[in-house]
Amino acid sequence: MDLATQLQSALRTQSLPLPSLPWLRTLVTTRTPPPPLASLIATARTRILASDLTTTNLLDPTYADSHAFPPNTTTATAAATPSTQQQQQLSHDVVVQILDLENLNRSRWEQVEELEAIDRGEQTRGRHIIRLPTENSESQDDGGDAAATQTQAGAATQAARESEKQTKNATHKLVLQDCKGQKVYAIELKRLERIAVGKTNIGEKVLLKRGMTIARGVLLLEPANCLVLGGKVEAWHKVWAEGRLARLRGEVGADRDGR
Repeated sequence: MDLATQLQSALRTQSLPLPSLPWLRTLVTTRTPPPPLASLIATARTRILASDLTTTNLLDPTYADSHAFPPNTTTATAAATPSTQQQQQLSHDVVVQILDLENLNRSRWEQVEELEAIDRGEQTRGRHIIRLPTENSESQDDGGDAAATQTQAGAATQAARESEKQTKNATHKLVLQDCKGQKVYAIELKRLERIAVGKTNIGEKVLLKRGMTIARGVLLLEPANCLVLGGKVEAWHKVWAEGRLARLRGEVGADRDGR
């Protein structure tokens, strides 16, 4: 068994999209002598998650055929007409990549502010430690500055709590694409912690599990029926962030003009 076949066998036991042997042989021959198998597995994982699943020869053909959307799944490229079949279930696991993401709980203007904050690197992520000046390190003359710092810290803590609450209660709508290029809408039925604007990357890979409900052509996501694998297609994410911000600003402007 050659090294590429060994590598494919090792990757088959993981939840990753399974790459083809030609793709793996190219990966193996990039370094002479090739690195250990464990290192190759890590490299393959990183590159697969950063790749477009529809790339020719990336995925094993048998895997691709068995992990694409069924033919009767309503696609996101079709008109927004409800499916004639009100409810069905996925007949097998499907591997997808995220093309679009929207927080349905936020207004367009709030989404603009959120994306602008992320662009400036000001988005709140989890808990922050705010160091305040001690009495020994501050003179009485600096009492005003210390009080101002404490006030700012309190405001930042409150803002962080509010942001965390909004994210926890959010409902997201996504556009997902399988390895055959088919696009399907999805919506959170139950909150997925790893799905959020500013946290989720465009091009990120998700494994949709057999039995997932499709209601009127829309996938219903919940923690029990999908596994977020990670990854990011860098070029896609940059275009999405810039394009979405521009679209939202235009929609906000149109709403104001229409009043």
